[in-house]
Amino acid sequence: MADTKSGRFASSSAAISPLVQSPENLECKNFQEYLRTRQTPETLEKLYNYPPICLAVYRELPEIARQFVIRILFVDQPVPQAVVTSWGAQRVAKEQMEATSCLTALCVWRVTAIPGGLAAWELSPTFKKSVRQVLLGGGKPWAMTNTLDKDSKPRDITFLDSYAMSRWRCVLHYMVGTGGRNGGTDAEAISPDAVRILLHANLMKRDERDGITITRQGFQFLLLDTRAQVWHFMLQYLETCEERGISLPECLSMLFQLSFSTLGRDYSSEGMNSQMLTFLQHLREFGLVFQRKRKEGRFYPTRLALNVTNKDAAQASTTADEERMQERGYIVVETNYRVYAYTDSQLQVAVLGLFTELLYRFPNLVVGVLTRDSVRQALRGGITAEQIVSYLEQYAHPNMKLVESAIQSKSCLPPTVVDQIKLWELERNRFTYTEGVVYNQFLSQNDFVTLRDYAQSINMLVWQNERTRTMVVQKNGHDDVKRYWKKYSKSGG
Repeated sequence: MADTKSGRFASSSAAISPLVQSPENLECKNFQEYLRTRQTPETLEKLYNYPPICLAVYRELPEIARQFVIRILFVDQPVPQAVVTSWGAQRVAKEQMEATSCLTALCVWRVTAIPGGLAAWELSPTFKKSVRQVLLGGGKPWAMTNTLDKDSKPRDITFLDSYAMSRWRCVLHYMVGTGGRNGGTDAEAISPDAVRILLHANLMKRDERDGITITRQGFQFLLLDTRAQVWHFMLQYLETCEERGISLPECLSMLFQLSFSTLGRDYSSEGMNSQMLTFLQHLREFGLVFQRKRKEGRFYPTRLALNVTNKDAAQASTTADEERMQERGYIVVETNYRVYAYTDSQLQVAVLGLFTELLYRFPNLVVGVLTRDSVRQALRGGITAEQIVSYLEQYAHPNMKLVESAIQSKSCLPPTVVDQIKLWELERNRFTYTEGVVYNQFLSQNDFVTLRDYAQSINMLVWQNERTRTMVVQKNGHDDVKRYWKKYSKSGG
């Protein structure tokens, strides 16, 4: 008989590396990838009942795919696949195949048979009806409409840009620890609802010792441009719609209606139901719309809402992008591990504070130092050495890049600093931990060998010592090994 005991076991990384999963990276899906991977054909059919969603899908299609849709949009019978193939020259056969696959994956069209047994393409009736409404008019009016009366206190584009970025920065400041949870002002605080989204997206996590802290994915999130940040955040919000009692198709439709609106124009919310009014308040908190009062029936879409679903971001560059361009090239790293940041942005300073020990702060300059403790603290939070190095390289001062080209180095950072950061990470990763169950006190050597060989055959054996008749099995394989042991014991060995 063998005794078992659960526990956490440390081994050298070389010994059990196949059993240790690498940390996950942030996955930023565009609109097409979101529909392909997250939505079933039945859900897509429900989404296509909303013309704004169909218009957004059409806008995101490859150019050849859009041509296919337009050519068969007003054809009331299936079109043979051979005919569709003949519309393109042989030199674009690859692009044509990609367009065909895209339309099929999004359930925009489907395969059907025509008299004679030939395969043909047929547009989804729901998608066809909605796109026709968008192009020709008709159908139900959109939830948001233009206001009839003139606003007594109109807001210009400059104000809307400033408001949108101030609200969005509240979310970013909270992530790096400078928001309302760590002594920030009420204006910088975010609602518990927004915190729940950050936790759901795994951008932040609850820690028994440090409270809510940023994760590896959260640090990668901070390195994205603003449009990608807002889109990823809204995708995570949409995943929680059902829990909130809000309709996912209606939220997506509203989001795309905002993307088709005009910047600087006010719209009315009188046609919205209670669920969409709640959704509008959430968008207001995140900076996608401006509304003076919660119960006011007038709101202004901001540039964040107009650009969030547009992969090309065809509108004028946002103020955030301009600021990021100004902030590029503001970090100087010296061989003594000193870091000089020429910035007055609290957000950028807070990001540096995640992996450096800040020493001095002046009106336009912050001085810090990379230490073993500061880097290890970042590593404990899920940030990798490669991410730290990448961030410092991405925002390195132009003079450092001149040195890089002069000495023909692969990195603009001092080699000693890069190597030391990676060594601190290796120092911490000398041991990897795996949840497991100990099996010991076997009555015979044959029993031990039999059970050990079985655990090894199903790739659940973490460690074994034949002399002491002790072995460790992965926790998720314990039930399987336990069943085998009972079966083996009953058969008399």
